[in-house]
Amino acid sequence: MSTPSLLILPGDGIGPEVMAEVRKVIDWFGAKRDLAFDVSEDLVGGAAYDAHGVPLSDETMEKAQQVDAVLLGAVGGPQYDDLDFSVKPERGLLRLRKEMDLFSNLRPAQCFDALADFSSLKRDVVSGLDIMIVRELTSGVYFGEPRGIMTEGNERVGINTQRYTESEIARVARSAFELAKRRDNRVCSMEKANVMESGILWREVVQKVHDEEYPDVELSHMYADAGGMQLCRWPKQFDVIVTDNLFGDLLSDVAAMLTGSLGMLPSASLGAPMANGRPKALYEPVHGSAPDIAGQGKANPTACILSFAMALRYSFDLGAEADRLEAAVEQVLAQGVRTADLMQAEGDTPASTAEMGDAIIAALDASL
Repeated sequence: MSTPSLLILPGDGIGPEVMAEVRKVIDWFGAKRDLAFDVSEDLVGGAAYDAHGVPLSDETMEKAQQVDAVLLGAVGGPQYDDLDFSVKPERGLLRLRKEMDLFSNLRPAQCFDALADFSSLKRDVVSGLDIMIVRELTSGVYFGEPRGIMTEGNERVGINTQRYTESEIARVARSAFELAKRRDNRVCSMEKANVMESGILWREVVQKVHDEEYPDVELSHMYADAGGMQLCRWPKQFDVIVTDNLFGDLLSDVAAMLTGSLGMLPSASLGAPMANGRPKALYEPVHGSAPDIAGQGKANPTACILSFAMALRYSFDLGAEADRLEAAVEQVLAQGVRTADLMQAEGDTPASTAEMGDAIIAALDASL
């Protein structure tokens, strides 16, 4: 059996710092669990622009197409703000998503008990929260045509088009149903079928996929605005939420902040299965490049480490080891180890980026 391959793209800002801690975790699994990974590293974003004049080289794109999974840190920084739109750092990430056809974006919202008081909601509302939003990532209003700003008569008009095909809806619905089978076996599909034809089609196709392929998974439907309200009222009513690109963008940010710490959250973007049966995949922390703290050892590496945990689960079929890593993170938080972004109470232990990584490694050692 071939060694699973992983392409690491640290990127810009705090990306290289948090990725260095992920490398510690990867090395630990190799040394202590006999789980070797074929790891390569390359440039993306501003770092790639500085080296090659483009935010993602063709050679790096080719590597990303060949490996089992890609792990990305962050892209962007103020020094690139004046670049032409076509070569801005973010275009590198968008090219990866588009050319790898990563249509299913998984955004977990998990509230670790030690951080339950960080949320603006009451502890009993968020404690133990563990939901997953599956966002369609490569179609919808962000990609539909026509689009642009044009002139009609004596004024300008901004146009974006919401467009979905049946096959685009069906494949992300299957992704959500498959994910639910690994969890609590429940899916809530969210759209605006009451006012949008695309929403009517979305609901019909999701229901058809359910009835024909996943009848044993519990399916419910909800208007997306009501879904946002329910996420803030009682989020633990949900397990897996599947929705389109625009609503997924909004709802996943709402769900992320329920946990009280956006910088703690990982994500995965999955595509069609490769020859080995595993989906093409890119994993990245939700946080940005945070250039204001780059190089100062203040960044929290936990979201990037948890993104690797998602890779263990969804790309390498190592669910038990993913559980081990997530439990190690939870143990470190319960011990009061806190990076600068986390609220520190009396008795907590302030930690640098590297110290947080080391604490997680220590917790992994204790798990053996």
